[in-house]
Amino acid sequence: MTENMVLTTGVRDKMARDRLMFAYRGLVTNENSSFLLSLLDKEMEMSDFSFIGRKRLFIFMLEDLQNITRHTLKTGHEVGSIVAYSKTDNGYTVSTGNAITKDEVSDLRKRLEEINMMGPEQIKEVYRTVLQVADLTDKGGAGLGLLEMARKTGNRLDFNFSPLDNNHEYFILSKTVDSGGKGEHAPGMTETFNPGQIIDLEKMMFDNGIYFIWTGHLSHDLGKEVLSFNETKLHETDIENNLQKRIFTVLIELLQNMAEFSPGMNAGKELGMPVAMIKADGNFFIVTSGNLIRRDEVENLREKLDIINREDEAGKKALLKRALVNQNLDVKTTGYLGLLEIARHSGEKLEYSFIDVNDEYSYYVVEVKIRPKAKQVWI
Repeated sequence: MTENMVLTTGVRDKMARDRLMFAYRGLVTNENSSFLLSLLDKEMEMSDFSFIGRKRLFIFMLEDLQNITRHTLKTGHEVGSIVAYSKTDNGYTVSTGNAITKDEVSDLRKRLEEINMMGPEQIKEVYRTVLQVADLTDKGGAGLGLLEMARKTGNRLDFNFSPLDNNHEYFILSKTVDSGGKGEHAPGMTETFNPGQIIDLEKMMFDNGIYFIWTGHLSHDLGKEVLSFNETKLHETDIENNLQKRIFTVLIELLQNMAEFSPGMNAGKELGMPVAMIKADGNFFIVTSGNLIRRDEVENLREKLDIINREDEAGKKALLKRALVNQNLDVKTTGYLGLLEIARHSGEKLEYSFIDVNDEYSYYVVEVKIRPKAKQVWI
């Protein structure tokens, strides 16, 4: 297994252990915020989560992303914000993180502690007062955004500050809402805030150049949101259009490949959920996917991958033509089309691995390198 495949299995294990469904690290913008919200909404639609619970978490996320776009640093090593969704026993948690200057920490901590000591009626009263007298600037004015989150979702906002360097700290803000819409950590609730999970996730993503991780059951609607978010993110970068299209096409094919071989949600929860990941490694972009596959399908898939990897560009074109003409006649040509599209847009060999899980399933990881024409900076 390549180093990146080892990383992929490590990412899958962390996401499963911390019950994370999605993670993004990078610049949060008004454009990609809408798709970050849609991803959460589509995931909640698939569960039995109540409407009021969905509404409260959506409102928190909306206000939180707006705060990040206003306050986050725009340049420097610390620029990457993080957005993560996780599943709890009885609901969902949304956590975000962004770098702030040390000068901002004391005042922000004080505001949050004061809000967390208030009851719902007191929050409403303070909110109305602040709304009347606050000097509203482009940064929201007097903690109004934090009050809005607490007012609409319940009185507790979980938070943490983690030192980055001599001048900056990483600010984690988190909200857990149960299936009935309760938005505070009341006595008896089993879920507790663990900022270390998000801090470790951010570090892992930063250290490995990862900007996108998704894991879970892939529905049609959720797959569309995953693609829409990445399409928007790619358009916001300064990489050339052809490379954007190649990355996007490879992601489409890998998601379709994951859906084709998926044995279902129950097997995934027990033995290993699907995972998709995008990272930059030097002058490569690497798109990786992993999913369960039945062991009786492994050799056929391995043979197809090996045939594709033996061919040069001209050979891949000939193989594609053959597959299009004969795919219903010869088992060795069926199923080539998606893998061939991936290989053609990559221009590299497809690295892969099959990891035995039990007598019935293996975990199939495929790694696709996409080389840009010139080295690009990716945050």
